[in-house]
Amino acid sequence: MRGQELLTYVVYDIGDDRVRGRVASACKDYGLERIQYSAFRGSLDTSRRNELATRLADTLGQEIGRILVLPVCERDAQAKRELINEPRAHD
Repeated sequence: MRGQELLTYVVYDIGDDRVRGRVASACKDYGLERIQYSAFRGSLDTSRRNELATRLADTLGQEIGRILVLPVCERDAQAKRELINEPRAHD
């Protein structure tokens, strides 16, 4: 049994461009959408989330960096607040 899908955030801070690109590719491979330059989100069950975390750990290897894989329950996901300011078009 795979378990319930939860909204999952992946946030990272990695200096090496090549490793950062491979982390982004892994997130996309698992169906996550980019929400910031170094942040993705999407629904994953426990098994897929663990697979992704293992892949990300292997990708980071010994490079300097941090990766956070954060599952969020439905109640907390509904309580989120997203603040967005878009650039204004110039007249």
